[in-house]
Amino acid sequence: MVHGAFGGGWMFDTFRRPFEQAGHTVLTPDLPGHEPAAARSTVRDRSMSDYAAAIVKLCVAQPESPILIGHSLGGLVAQLAAARTPVKALILLAPSAPWGVAGVTMEEAISAVSLYALGPYWSMAIDPDYPSARRYLFDRLPREARKAQFAKMSAESGRALWETLNWWLDPFGTTKVDPSAVRAPVLALAGGRDAIHPPSTVATTAKRLGGEIRVFADMSHWLVGEPGWDDVADACLGWLDALANRAAA
Repeated sequence: MVHGAFGGGWMFDTFRRPFEQAGHTVLTPDLPGHEPAAARSTVRDRSMSDYAAAIVKLCVAQPESPILIGHSLGGLVAQLAAARTPVKALILLAPSAPWGVAGVTMEEAISAVSLYALGPYWSMAIDPDYPSARRYLFDRLPREARKAQFAKMSAESGRALWETLNWWLDPFGTTKVDPSAVRAPVLALAGGRDAIHPPSTVATTAKRLGGEIRVFADMSHWLVGEPGWDDVADACLGWLDALANRAAA
């Protein structure tokens, strides 16, 4: 399970439980620079390529091709990794879109340019912002739970954010995903109330990869921990069971 921006493997502390109960071994790595003991500066120059390479390395080290699950920016990392190494299945939870997929909402446009207020943010370590987290990420959590989750968040690479949010300016095409290189079945899930990665954009990403999409109408962006997260987990597990049954038939 690959976490999103400003996060760590802790983001799946709740979400991982049904998968473990179903018999899966679950790994929730910290992306480079996001380790609990890491200095803030260590994340500053990290690229999405660095994140993808770390996940590819972890996948290759497994005894068999793993199921890869990514949330938000981690969903884009998972796509990049799945295009570079075999995976059994790819599940994208409110994923950031790859190079070439443009957002269609005002909120997406604002997020793409808002960080420029900080200056050359692509060369910085960006601290999490509570008002933004409250409005877009933890908006369906009670106040105390929201505060507790935010307290765990850490700095994010401005470079990785720039490569993701402003892909059309990236001459290296860092977040390009070759759909033909992703040979695993794909399931994308979206929250109907998600302003960060709305269902329309998630659907475009899923279509590019030849995958399915399911929308949870009353949910927002924090699919791994807001009310209804267990329904999201059940949908993932049901889909995986269906894949296994088809393979066995």
